[in-house]
Amino acid sequence: MAALLSATKLSSAVLGLTVGISLASICLMLLKTEHSNFYFVSSVVNTVHSQNVHSRQMQNLPKDLHEGFQKSSGRYFGNMKYDDLHLHKDNDAISKALYQKERVLCWIMTSPKNLDVKARVVRDTWSRRCNKVLFMSSVTDPNFPTIGLNVSEGRKHLAAKTMQAFRYIYENHFHDADWFMKADDDTYVIVENLRYFLTTHNKFDPVFFGHHFKVNLKQGYYSGGGGYVLSKEALRRYGEQGHDPRLCRRDGRAEDVAFGRCMENLGVRTVNTTDALGRSRFHCFAPEAHLSGMYPSWFYKFDANGARKGIDSISDYAISFHYVRPEMMHYLEFYIYRLRLYGIVFGNQELNRKVMVKRGTREIST
Repeated sequence: MAALLSATKLSSAVLGLTVGISLASICLMLLKTEHSNFYFVSSVVNTVHSQNVHSRQMQNLPKDLHEGFQKSSGRYFGNMKYDDLHLHKDNDAISKALYQKERVLCWIMTSPKNLDVKARVVRDTWSRRCNKVLFMSSVTDPNFPTIGLNVSEGRKHLAAKTMQAFRYIYENHFHDADWFMKADDDTYVIVENLRYFLTTHNKFDPVFFGHHFKVNLKQGYYSGGGGYVLSKEALRRYGEQGHDPRLCRRDGRAEDVAFGRCMENLGVRTVNTTDALGRSRFHCFAPEAHLSGMYPSWFYKFDANGARKGIDSISDYAISFHYVRPEMMHYLEFYIYRLRLYGIVFGNQELNRKVMVKRGTREIST
């Protein structure tokens, strides 16, 4: 009898040990799978040193890995919330006042294939701070929502998308804002800094702003990816005269050049957008590119401000960055709106240039 009990106990112990080892193996496999996805995302993010390298690497990835990257981004960032600012006890009275005073309509250029990742992240992050936001695509999607324009997708038709988007805004939302900003679905905008910059400008002057390129046109033009902002008067002129193909081209490549030429033909002027210390506010690349100075060769010829690099080249009140990946938009939301230094209260700086627009001329005095 004693021998029988001992055998029973031994069998139970072996069975329990077997089950325990099996469960442990399953848990390790799940953790390995989960962490491998995370490390894959991290390796892509941390080893890329320029937008061109990043684009080539992503294009060369197998389709299943590329889709896995997008799914991983959604899993890790999809449920992030940014509505806990009350916990920081920040004094946002000035920001709230500027929200009412400098009304900004933001329209985002996107496409059906970019809605689930790029446009969704823009919708959930920085664009919420605009007074009004519109997503322009080639197809109307009431669930997102997007506004479908009568234009084909593709880089050959970016000018048409821009021209039609501003036409739609003029006809339907002219009175909803004082300033009208175009941005891509991989542009990140710090809207509070934009409003501060706009406080020294008049919405009734024919001006527009952005990352200034000095080539192709007499007054230059603004990078489409870095985003550009039209005054109410600039939009009015476009709405009343921009339908003339002799003034504004209806379609074609180089959307930002085409729109810059349109503005020049309508007497809308470019403005120096650097801060009082000569540092850039609008940027046509991601933050790391401007910090490191890893620019493509053409940029040194194009940039109106000398293609400077490093921390001291970027304004403390920077407004926009381009080629910002969806996961980086979430990072920027954290760095800008949630990360704090305990015991330090940051004061406001006066970094706007004292600008006077001379009516009836193309000159800007600073």
